[in-house]
Amino acid sequence: MSNPVRVLQVFAEMNRGGAESMIMNLYRNIDRSKIQFDFIVHTESDCSFDDEIYRLGGKIYRVPAYKGTNHIDYIKNWERFFKKHPEYKIIHGHVRSTASIYLKIAKQYGLITIAHSHNTSSGNGISAIAKSVLQYPIRYVADYLIACSKAAGEWLFGKQVYKKDNFYILNNAVDAKKFVFNTTTRIKKRKEFQIEDKLVVGHIGRFHPQKNHELIVDIFNTVYKRNNNAILMLVGDGKLRGPIEEKVKKLGLDNSVIFCGVRSDISEILQAIDVFLFPSLYEGLGIVVVEAQAAGLPCLVSNKIPKDAFVTNLVEEVPLNSSIDIWADKILKYTTNNNRENTYEQIKSNGYDIAQTTIWLEHFYLNSVKGNIV
Repeated sequence: MSNPVRVLQVFAEMNRGGAESMIMNLYRNIDRSKIQFDFIVHTESDCSFDDEIYRLGGKIYRVPAYKGTNHIDYIKNWERFFKKHPEYKIIHGHVRSTASIYLKIAKQYGLITIAHSHNTSSGNGISAIAKSVLQYPIRYVADYLIACSKAAGEWLFGKQVYKKDNFYILNNAVDAKKFVFNTTTRIKKRKEFQIEDKLVVGHIGRFHPQKNHELIVDIFNTVYKRNNNAILMLVGDGKLRGPIEEKVKKLGLDNSVIFCGVRSDISEILQAIDVFLFPSLYEGLGIVVVEAQAAGLPCLVSNKIPKDAFVTNLVEEVPLNSSIDIWADKILKYTTNNNRENTYEQIKSNGYDIAQTTIWLEHFYLNSVKGNIV
């Protein structure tokens, strides 16, 4: 195919979140002679994946974020974009709050429209209510509905979504081979962080209420009181990082909590960790839990994580209302955790290896353009 089909991917920003990492995994592996990704983002700021997108041949366009008060301008910006860029045939929307707006406009300009659900909640407060109202029409606007899990699909598109022939689950797959446990990498990474002889509890996620960092720190505080050889590694960034850093200082844990920031070496970081802690308040799937399992890590997760993410026997579910002591007890079981299994075949057989999902998505895009039912 001389000219690849260019697919517009719509995100708020292209930083290292779960959905963004998922689409970049697909982008790296897809046959770019057939399918090329371009991105529309709702930010003027530079993002973590910008340079890589350009290296892979993608373009980045910017549309100002929706604020409610700029409703008319938001519509006009999208209309201007489609008038200026008639070359696009497919738009894949990952910004759900305004998808019913921009997908409707895209349809008017003849594009195939896809809405993708990556979560199971909009959070709390007035903004969450507003998002819910805006999101409801998506199920009637989009040509195709995709979700990362059964729970995410039902939440955004309705309980009857499985009766629709335009609904699909696309697993948030990972490059499983990249995460296979490697003793040399573990030794190297633990030396880099000076944690060679420590019990390392790890979490990867943006500092956002959804990820429940308050509870993570409280759990670790109890773990540390019972084993002062423990270390907590927090990978990620976000608006709540400052308050969490303050909490860590007040608890006197400064020397036992490592704020790693945003990292591009997640597969190596996971080698260094002993137990992965993920007590989220809600998740569409929790792709990092799949990555942790691919690295052979035992995972302690809340009961709000979709069962779709439990792809090996390494995941233990803990009710969110459990006492902190229960969480701590479970972590401390891994004080002598030195054995890590190779879970590659399990990840692959459950449909979470990137090679499989990339082929599916490639065929999906190409067949949708041809008008074939996937």
